[in-house]
Amino acid sequence: MSPCVVRIAYVVAQVVVIGTYYFVSLKVKAKNDQSVLKYVEAPSPFSQEPGQLVTTTVRDYDLTETSKLLRAAYMGIAMMAFMHLYLKYTQPLFIQALMTSKNPHDVKLVAIHVLGKSPEGDLKRPFKSPGMFWSPPSGPATDAASIAEAEKRIGSKKDE
Repeated sequence: MSPCVVRIAYVVAQVVVIGTYYFVSLKVKAKNDQSVLKYVEAPSPFSQEPGQLVTTTVRDYDLTETSKLLRAAYMGIAMMAFMHLYLKYTQPLFIQALMTSKNPHDVKLVAIHVLGKSPEGDLKRPFKSPGMFWSPPSGPATDAASIAEAEKRIGSKKDE
């Protein structure tokens, strides 16, 4: 396959992905869901600090997640530009064109806002991040006990 065809496939895949994420952000803004979402962030794996309490709206949460997706896409483009333009590698372009076109199908926000699936079960906010290297999925705590404990910690810090 000629390098020109691979370049075109890569650019088309990136445009589709970024366009999809932009469309999701437009749908989130149009829906304007102001439902309150409370959760305790998962603590950092290398920190002894407990997770922080986060109170936000569904709209803001979805826009933050969309922003993270766009940032990851831009970082991938920057890395591929370096590898292709500076190091003259063409093979990673082909692989990334295939992998990038698969990404929107796995994104939970696309499933909710584009495919119209209900945000229940695995699609319930806040989203759990997949575990690394065969570890179970981790994510924010949404149970009432964790939220009450985090609120109590915030209250005791204010008293000091």
